[in-house]
Amino acid sequence: MATVTLTLKLPFLDLNAVKAGEFERLQALNTEVSNGILGLPYEVRRKLTTKDFGHVEIGSAWMNQTIRNVNAKKKAKHFRLMPLETNNQNWTLHKVGDTYSVGFGLLRGVKKRVPLQVHQSKHGEVLERILSGEAKQGTLRLTRSKCGIWYACISVSWDVPDPPTTTRFVGVDRGQNHLAVAATPEGKPKFWTFARIRQIRKHYAAKRRRLQKAGKLKTVKRLEHKEARTVRHINHIISKEVVAYARQHGCGIRLEDLSGIRTSKQPRGVKRNAAHNRDYWPYYDLEQKILYKAGLAGVAVEKVPPQYTSKTCCKCGAIGERQRHDFRCERCGYRGHSDHNAARNIGAWLGMACPLELHVVAGGVHGTPQSWVSETVPKGTA
Repeated sequence: MATVTLTLKLPFLDLNAVKAGEFERLQALNTEVSNGILGLPYEVRRKLTTKDFGHVEIGSAWMNQTIRNVNAKKKAKHFRLMPLETNNQNWTLHKVGDTYSVGFGLLRGVKKRVPLQVHQSKHGEVLERILSGEAKQGTLRLTRSKCGIWYACISVSWDVPDPPTTTRFVGVDRGQNHLAVAATPEGKPKFWTFARIRQIRKHYAAKRRRLQKAGKLKTVKRLEHKEARTVRHINHIISKEVVAYARQHGCGIRLEDLSGIRTSKQPRGVKRNAAHNRDYWPYYDLEQKILYKAGLAGVAVEKVPPQYTSKTCCKCGAIGERQRHDFRCERCGYRGHSDHNAARNIGAWLGMACPLELHVVAGGVHGTPQSWVSETVPKGTA
């Protein structure tokens, strides 16, 4: 039994200007308090409680969470914005008719309900899980978009049953030429290109260099967050399609275990190029998204060792020759895309053992006569 945690981002329903203005004012106050806490020595900060902020009109539960959030950001020097957030014990979910609402007390001693918009049926299903007790509610965060729309970000977690065992797997090869390549047991491939992320990395790397030379470090940090959000969005799309592809063919998913790949050596000059540097490769984020989406869909996921998956022929098992995207096997003559070949090997992985075919040449190997251990080792030493 595994636990899955999701965050629902739901807009408030018909939020009037008065409530929106109140959220805006309290968020600005929360940010001001956060920066005030940040200016204190860490040993003083970690001992703060809501008693030290009795003069602040924000509710004590929200202030407690703000203190925790500030103390968690040990490297932060200034907060441009600190959203209002509270834990699972200080907000409630309600349903009247077809309308869902959240009840919370932003101001001390005042608790109100605010209705939510639910546009997708799957979001309604998750909210029903909370009301029935099947799922556990987590934190509630209030955020505002650039368009001025206020959202309730609700964290939800629940247990999902273990997926059924299967012997059929879609192998997924992750790389820098293609972000993911999937292959069914029958060999049917599907490619997800890396070009878009590579283009984003190059674009933002060039921007960072210019801004760093100009000394605009705050803008550099803001661009890093924007770049990360874009890449995470792309990984969400790809992981969703990978899981759907596996479900479509009635298979589980097999991934390479890429632990420690950051520490492996890269060719000379590659680290300077943001498009080819492995440190910019978001393989772990993609893996985590595949894992939790597969858990929700009831699809089994396994990890296998990555050694020789790209160099082994998927037809005969011999070590072949790979030249960029092209793979050739001199033994059986198979030729195909190297990433597709790797994905097929990952999906068909059976273990660390491999069959060996020993050929004894009549005249000896490379023309030398055959020798026996009994002839070369003195008696009594073997």
